[in-house]
Amino acid sequence: MNNDLLNIKNIRKCIEERKIYWTKHCLNRLNQRNILISEIKYAIENGEIIEYYYDDYPYPSCLILGTTMKNKLIHIVCGISGDRLYIVTAYYPEINEWEKDMKTRRK
Repeated sequence: MNNDLLNIKNIRKCIEERKIYWTKHCLNRLNQRNILISEIKYAIENGEIIEYYYDDYPYPSCLILGTTMKNKLIHIVCGISGDRLYIVTAYYPEINEWEKDMKTRRK
């Protein structure tokens, strides 16, 4: 897999073209955390990649920080394989695990 595909432009293109695969794990977590699919899409549209995980299996992935329609910060883990976006999970970041910018992990 070419890591060059893993960028916000390609991720947004997959959303726009509805080439999204929601993993079972992701759908379970969204349900547990009361996160809507529409919030994930919205957050990706206004978000930015803050970490890359090139060695993830079965495809490289990244962490996106975005905001929901209710202006709540959210983290989304996703990856691209071929021309499809895989949403792995999403969660509201914990203040004790991240710096105030919610982009930098606390040591």
